[in-house]
Amino acid sequence: MKFRPCIDIHNGKVKQIVGGSLKDQGDQAKENFVSGQDAAWYARLYRQYGIQGGHIILLNPASSPFYEETKRQALSALREYPGGLMVGGGICPENAAEFLTAGASHVIVTSYVFRDGKISWERLNQMVHAVGKDRLVLDLSCRKKDGAYYIVTDRWQKFTDVVVNEETLERLRGYCDEFLVHAVDVEGKASGVEAELARLLARQKQIAITYAGGVGSYKDLEVLKEAGENRLDVTIGSALDLFGGTMEFEKVLRLLGVSV
Repeated sequence: MKFRPCIDIHNGKVKQIVGGSLKDQGDQAKENFVSGQDAAWYARLYRQYGIQGGHIILLNPASSPFYEETKRQALSALREYPGGLMVGGGICPENAAEFLTAGASHVIVTSYVFRDGKISWERLNQMVHAVGKDRLVLDLSCRKKDGAYYIVTDRWQKFTDVVVNEETLERLRGYCDEFLVHAVDVEGKASGVEAELARLLARQKQIAITYAGGVGSYKDLEVLKEAGENRLDVTIGSALDLFGGTMEFEKVLRLLGVSV
């Protein structure tokens, strides 16, 4: 299990929010933390420690008046750490090259591919053609409904009819390099991990998967390590001291095998 850092940007600022609270209308979200540092500062920090494979997420839609500032923050972070970070949020074939040229190792896609509640295989193939399988990460962030985990899109606001299960993971892994999975119901709450989801994800052993959501203590890391069979990577947001939480950044790195 490796640590994957994050930089979430909303309304032009680095933030940690409660995932399910994000609304496009009025660019609203329930905030856990608003940083006084810009995205480039976090990118420099992650580069200093040599932590790779983290993700930058733009939380404003392109229609938002805040989008250009959010995008500017993202591009500045990518330039600070070329090849060290991925980027997601409104990515499509038309704009992916700009982020890759700025230094993103991969682009992360959800809403472009999951349209009208279903997987658009045409759009998925368009993304693969535009950036290549090896530079594409599929975001399978999900919420539980009727006993199953369903992929959600449009900044986690809309349910699709696509269930995260072994069949879905097996079908999609041939189109991308990694999966990123936010457990949206616990995202930003630091209330414990979705162990059931972690166990499900751990069954797919043919592709790298990063789990995010609910980590609030060092004990939660142990729970995730066990449930994920020590093969899922992890992102920690609101609970990390970098974002106003109580989990010490360097202690987390040491626990996950990073020399500090």
